[in-house]
Amino acid sequence: MAEDIIANEAPKLEEPLSEEEAFKQNLINLCENRSATYGFLSRLYRVEIDQALLDTMHATRYPAATGNPDADEGYYLIAKSLSNLTPSALTELAVDYSRTFIGNSNDMSGAAFPYESFYTSEKHLLMQAARDEVLAIYRAYGYDKSETWAESEDHAAVELEFMQLMSHRVANAVRKDRLDAAYKMLAVQQGFLSEHMLTWMPMLTSDMQKFTKTMMYKGLALLTIGFLETEREFLDDVLADANKDE
Repeated sequence: MAEDIIANEAPKLEEPLSEEEAFKQNLINLCENRSATYGFLSRLYRVEIDQALLDTMHATRYPAATGNPDADEGYYLIAKSLSNLTPSALTELAVDYSRTFIGNSNDMSGAAFPYESFYTSEKHLLMQAARDEVLAIYRAYGYDKSETWAESEDHAAVELEFMQLMSHRVANAVRKDRLDAAYKMLAVQQGFLSEHMLTWMPMLTSDMQKFTKTMMYKGLALLTIGFLETEREFLDDVLADANKDE
């Protein structure tokens, strides 16, 4: 009888979150989603798509309405590409990755080279001032290049991964009620986005659309620039609100 009473006891209702707690939870969720998107983009720029990634992407549902038309079109093209896979899809994507990002090494105008230095240095050279600047920022926040990574630190994949890791770190700071630290890291992201990523990635993504032949990488170009635009708006808004509250 006691077991029956316990089993049928009404569940306790959870207390509604306070306005402050709801704000924190929303910020945590936003930053974890931001981190996931940065990680997704970083992986697509890092190296060709393999079967494991293709399977994961095929099983993923992509948003239809992000509020940014470029991001929406990018997700649409990626999803459409995944819905029309052929038996030779991996080979076709690998060829397009090489055509888009590597091209002919003897022709420095023949590809969308994914390095900040290429787009911001006067003679389109690699390993220039931009590389040194981003490396100093990474190291200031405890990150350094993996020994297995042979490319420059100002590669698109690395800059996107830095933003991925920082977004996750912001979420963790909010979880620990360290809002001041979270806002400082968001300000770092805001500066990195405006002083680095947005100085060259619009040119990169424009060039990608000139060289790529597949919907996958056309979609990646549009998604990248659309997402970075939403990031600029998000960071500007959240930091403006934080400054108002001070």
